Amino acid sequence: MGVSGTLEFLSDLVGSGGHKHKRKQLQTVELKVRMDCDGCELKVKNALSSMSGVKKVEINRKQQRVTVSGYVDSNKVLKKAKSTGKRAEIWPYVPYSLVAQPFATQAYDKRAPPGYVRKVENTAAIGTVTRYEDPYTSIFSDDNPNACSIM
Repeated sequence: MGVSGTLEFLSDLVGSGGHKHKRKQLQTVELKVRMDCDGCELKVKNALSSMSGVKKVEINRKQQRVTVSGYVDSNKVLKKAKSTGKRAEIWPYVPYSLVAQPFATQAYDKRAPPGYVRKVENTAAIGTVTRYEDPYTSIFSDDNPNACSIM
């Protein structure tokens, strides 16, 4: 925490006058924002930097990724990004290495940055269980009526 962050924290403590004051937590919000040129990038950066509580805005135009750090609410950051006229959404990707079943067809997205796949909601929470079964383990199974048998 820098000097300004420390002063802000102390002023909140002193200024609260003994009343409970709910303070936003420092967090990082990642967005996917469609940006085509330097002007688009600058417009988005200026809009998000002007929000109260924002400490840092990082933009990776190649990935169409905007990272905002500060004492902010993710929905307000998204709303502010959309107010620039750009198409924006909460970062919808996860690193490929974190996907539990990398062969899930709905996880792939041609527009995903290299090394990322689209985040897929866990279907087990809904009640349906998706299970991958190796077809070679059931070839010789007694439960499989079409299985080969070795005598």
